[in-house]
Amino acid sequence: MSDFIDGRMLIGGKLVESRSGSWLESVNPATEEVIGRVPAAGPDDVADAVEAARVAQVDWAKLAMGERASLLRAYAQRLQQEGDRILDLEVRDTGNSITKLRHDIGAAVRGIEYFAGLGTQIKGETIPASADFLHYSVRQPYGVVGRIVPFNHPILFAAKFAAPLMAGNSIVIKPSEQSPLTSTLLGEIVQEMLPAGVVNIVTGDGPGAGVPLVKHPLVKRISFIGSVPTGLAIQRAAAEVAVKHVSLELGGKNPMLVFPDADPDEVAAAAVAGMNFDWLGQSCGSMSRILLPDELYDTILEKIVAKVEAIVQGDPLDPASGAGPMNSARQLEKTLHYIKVAQEDGARLVAGGKRPEGAQFERGYWIRPTVFADVTPDMRIFREEVFGPIMSVVRYSTIDEAIALANDVEYGLTAAVWTNDLNLAMRASAEVQAGYVWVNGVSRHFLGTGFGGYKNSGIGREEGFDELLSYTEIKTVHVRTGRR
Repeated sequence: MSDFIDGRMLIGGKLVESRSGSWLESVNPATEEVIGRVPAAGPDDVADAVEAARVAQVDWAKLAMGERASLLRAYAQRLQQEGDRILDLEVRDTGNSITKLRHDIGAAVRGIEYFAGLGTQIKGETIPASADFLHYSVRQPYGVVGRIVPFNHPILFAAKFAAPLMAGNSIVIKPSEQSPLTSTLLGEIVQEMLPAGVVNIVTGDGPGAGVPLVKHPLVKRISFIGSVPTGLAIQRAAAEVAVKHVSLELGGKNPMLVFPDADPDEVAAAAVAGMNFDWLGQSCGSMSRILLPDELYDTILEKIVAKVEAIVQGDPLDPASGAGPMNSARQLEKTLHYIKVAQEDGARLVAGGKRPEGAQFERGYWIRPTVFADVTPDMRIFREEVFGPIMSVVRYSTIDEAIALANDVEYGLTAAVWTNDLNLAMRASAEVQAGYVWVNGVSRHFLGTGFGGYKNSGIGREEGFDELLSYTEIKTVHVRTGRR
């Protein structure tokens, strides 16, 4: 599919333009070709969406759990049926490889089905607090919730709204303005499969649509996935208006702690896979800091460089392509800036760092997967999230030093520990400050296990039962049953 996408928002069950009539264009990162546009929502559009959600939520919350689950399962099935159409547009709008994005469609469907099956587990408790009252608690929906999603996995994060809906809420979703086009296809599917107003999608930038959504007094629960600065801004904006429940899945500067007994070949393969070079590092869970012991440093570094240099970049729609371009000119500029800064700070460039060669790469936001060696804690690429394809390889001498290096940043999203020593694996996984830790593994998410970060990497958990409960409030009821 290569037609120009003239998108619409979904508000109250209708596909609409913005009240202002203004638009945002979207560009194919591989070619810089304008491939579509979406309405540029403003505060009035957001207010319309929230009001539609408020009205629809009343009847939605009255539906039995089985009815909600049936509707969401049917929606998931339709999403799967439309997978190829969504996939083509998602690749052209994000620059991510088709092979990786195909996984996103499946992950969204599995997530919807998972939460559709969990609804009856939203349970309260009975508490024996006295002899003459029945004391019990119930979980009730917030009402209208807001969800703001990033550019790197647009359809995965936008389509996966089963948790708030199974809890009885309605939702207003704001996609990223950098990759918004598949949200218009999602709106068409939702319009056909779910009651009007239960799910609303408003497209626009942060000031025009994001801030009004966060600040709307009827939106008491907000979920955001994105950068730390934006997450902090959302917390501040929400607090200016009301007391709100805000969950944040933010950035990471994720360490891979490799211990001396690890297999060098396994480590090198895992380091390249964990860095998510096939997304050009545009993933919050990317293993961007590889911590190697003195005795394995040169051996593993050489193997990593060989694997990175073998990555083939090309058309993201070609399954043979191992990596596409950066998502936007802004992301490319940021990555180039950090490459320059790393060299000024004394890091040793051992792979990448420049645009790939060839006529097909003369336009678009292309950069080769990049590796810096001899990175030290005083360097900015050690401490700051690039959200680009820059791997930092760090040397250490002792186990205590390795754990200290892993924790010596403001982030704490994911970490990986590589060792065959069970005691060392248990110690390191306990002491590393991260919310999601793999031992002898990287990157995989396991549905049902809560994903989220420590420190400035966020607050709250997704992908597990805790996510479902987070969309409910607890009410305690006391019923007098004894003699008056």
